Amino acid sequence: MSFDLIIHDACLPDGQRGVDIACAQGRIQAVAPGITAAAGRVIDAGGRLVSPPFVDAHFHLDSTLSLGLPRLNQSGTLLEGIALWGELKPTLTREAVVERALRYCDLAVAQGLLAIRSHVDVCDPRLLAVEALLEVRECVRPWIDLQLVAFPQDGYLRAPGAAANLERALDMGVDVVGGIPHFERTMADGAESVRALCAIAARRGLMVDMHCDESDDPHSRHIETLAAETQRLGLAGRVAGSHLTSMHSMDNYYVSKLLPLMAEAGVAAIANPLINITLQGRHDTYPKRRGMTRVPELRQAGVTVAFGHDCVMDPWYPLGGADMLDVAHMGLHVGMMTSREGMRFCFDAVTTNAARILGLAEYGLSPGCHADMVLLDAADPIEAIRLRAARLAVVRRGTVIAESPPRHTRLHLPGRPAAVAQAGYAPP
Repeated sequence: MSFDLIIHDACLPDGQRGVDIACAQGRIQAVAPGITAAAGRVIDAGGRLVSPPFVDAHFHLDSTLSLGLPRLNQSGTLLEGIALWGELKPTLTREAVVERALRYCDLAVAQGLLAIRSHVDVCDPRLLAVEALLEVRECVRPWIDLQLVAFPQDGYLRAPGAAANLERALDMGVDVVGGIPHFERTMADGAESVRALCAIAARRGLMVDMHCDESDDPHSRHIETLAAETQRLGLAGRVAGSHLTSMHSMDNYYVSKLLPLMAEAGVAAIANPLINITLQGRHDTYPKRRGMTRVPELRQAGVTVAFGHDCVMDPWYPLGGADMLDVAHMGLHVGMMTSREGMRFCFDAVTTNAARILGLAEYGLSPGCHADMVLLDAADPIEAIRLRAARLAVVRRGTVIAESPPRHTRLHLPGRPAAVAQAGYAPP
């Protein structure tokens, strides 16, 4: 049999080494050592890691690359970021949103990021951002799986017209029901919004991904309502709570009750390490809370946990570059997950776990899966995180769509090597 692409001598995330991956007709046809068939293109991985593509479980594509418009976030807080976005929204044009989103998708492909769940604000009665991102979704479909969440940024109950706008957005083809209960006027309104939004998802047969308890307030507990509604409406496996930063500040007794409720209901959790540790704790002196939710404890309770990038160069975050290894690197440090198993989990949090939450079909490195993968300049997942490894080749449906050279530095030191490569420093 002739193949379109064969990658020789790969290391896989599960530890297999010396593996060949053969692709044809957009799918992985064989994964085994010593594949000798002809192929349109052959890549020698040289013992490096081949991974399924990176997946961003939580992002805001409508606001990305808008840093400085209309001005910078001086306080660095979530609320000032929301206010800035509110000032920017009336001046948005469809063309500008599309252009920025497409530029970001170019960057994502270069980083091996081939699936993104993006929240899109539905509180503008024009639904301009919704129209723009629906256009972007179609444009990038050949190389990125883009999933859109109807997100009532200004509050489902609080913002005039938000409820009707959200339904309109779903009618237009937005994929997932979103919410922001902690931004409603009262805790009671927040709980009511969770119930209403979950009912919409149940009626339409859709998934739910709710910004939940993105606060330092330990009494912000909408994730409890989300778990209860998930169980009541039979939505297990279709619901994620994003951020959950209030859990960072909750007392341990309450958390010991909450985590089993989430696991029992089948609610997933999405932490956003880069953003959670910069927006949270802004009102603290010292000690200063870092805000990221309790990732190790959620995992121990049996909850599926993924990481998201959340923001890149927008009103909430002035940095970022579509690099999910950067996200995993920060999550590892903040969550103190420095065991070998913990570090490998952080790689899963931006690949397989995130894909599971998004419900991506035929994702992975087994025969029959889509031939989507990334060749990394690293020996294994831990080394990939340590190095934020170069993406030597990014493959979509069996075709290489992006390439980067290895990172080597030439030295001019008497008696020392002529060059160094960080990937060469892997521990034995």
